Amino acid sequence: MQNTIISIKGLTYKYPQTHQKALDNINLDIDAGEFVALLGANGSGKSTLAKHLNGLLKPTAGKVLVDGLDTGDESVIWQIREKVGMVFQNPDNQLVTALVEEELAFGPENLGLPPEEIRQRVNYVTKRLQLESFLSSSPHLLSGGQKQRVAIAAVLALQPEVLVLDEPTSMLDPVGRQEVLTEVLRLKEQGKTVVLITHDMAEAALADRIVVLNRGRVDMAATPRQCFARTSHLQEIGLEVPMATRLSLRLELKGLTVPRVMLGVEDWVAYLCEK
Repeated sequence: MQNTIISIKGLTYKYPQTHQKALDNINLDIDAGEFVALLGANGSGKSTLAKHLNGLLKPTAGKVLVDGLDTGDESVIWQIREKVGMVFQNPDNQLVTALVEEELAFGPENLGLPPEEIRQRVNYVTKRLQLESFLSSSPHLLSGGQKQRVAIAAVLALQPEVLVLDEPTSMLDPVGRQEVLTEVLRLKEQGKTVVLITHDMAEAALADRIVVLNRGRVDMAATPRQCFARTSHLQEIGLEVPMATRLSLRLELKGLTVPRVMLGVEDWVAYLCEK
């Protein structure tokens, strides 16, 4: 039986200025070690939901519980933020120091950890994300993919149980995107809980489960195959399906019999090798 690490119960959020609902009665559980992709058209509430997972925003109604801790309780908010680390779309918005090495140490230093433990954590994330050659560099002089790896490493130095990534690859070139995705999959393999907000359907296809938001509500929560099988519905709410799936649908329209839901190149290779 899986342990639930994040439990969202009746979460509603209204913008303070307009009182317009951004989230409307969200109910969702995320298990420890699960990789969840969060999809939705612009304005669907994805980033707003993400900011509730570590208490950056407080519910207007309902609750968000992180390992049993209520994000609405200010007395435990720092415990929650140690458990849930967040990486934003633009790494420049969260890189604050002059050197990469200082960036990696910044979070643990603010936790008041002993120097020896800080050094151990910096060494660990440096090796894990292959940042040895960047330690004495300015973060702001690195490439987009390298910056995002530094941002992820800085969050991992806090040793969170959950990593929330808000469109971390949207500003990257293909090489940078692959660097970040490789690390996300490595984190999943090592037991971290990952919540990935993305517009890229190929990225979403890698997840254990996809949660689709539409107008502030949970529209769907299913495996990638179950989700992308509902092609027409996804298109109705402004979303696409992976290119591999689109290809299978086009071939089907041409009268060929192929599996309807292909998630990636690997699915096509496996299918064609059987023929």
